[in-house]
Amino acid sequence: MDRYDIITAAEQQFAREVTLKVIYLRPPSAWYYLIPGIFIIDFLRRGSAIRKYTETFMFPRKLALEGARSLSAGETRAVIDSHLEGEIKRWLVAHRLESRDLVQAQKETVDLLMNHYLKLLQAEGESYYDLIEHAYSSRENFEAHLQQIAAAENNVDQAILGKVGDNPVVKEKLQLEAQQVQSRRQKVLEDVF
Repeated sequence: MDRYDIITAAEQQFAREVTLKVIYLRPPSAWYYLIPGIFIIDFLRRGSAIRKYTETFMFPRKLALEGARSLSAGETRAVIDSHLEGEIKRWLVAHRLESRDLVQAQKETVDLLMNHYLKLLQAEGESYYDLIEHAYSSRENFEAHLQQIAAAENNVDQAILGKVGDNPVVKEKLQLEAQQVQSRRQKVLEDVF
């Protein structure tokens, strides 16, 4: 498996694990389990939640990974940035979330991820953890990267809340997802270093 596939598979697995933990922490009400055949509905609900979250989580990562691949192939940063911004705008319009703040926040996240993936694509290793270890060489370097990504993703969440208004359900969901992402990242940090 090449590095691109290793990185993609690891990020998708990360998204699935976050989603399952969020589902576990936000169980449906007790009456939900009194419905006959609920296990089928629950299975479908989980599958749908995993698909939706993975799509949202992977959107900036796929753009960043493609950008990193293009950079390593010699494409100029200006051309890549122009393409990325157009893709971000199209995706946000399709999800009814277009705002200048959100485009900027997503662009900053993609830029950080692109730099991260460029390091991983240039590193040696047979697994995602090997790539991280060789790309960052110390716990402190990788931890600094994780803090930058967390801050950028927090800006995206704040821009989303600014767009959708003061919606307590969306706010709770974003906070829970952010907590689970942080928890999973801490586990990755512990596993690698």
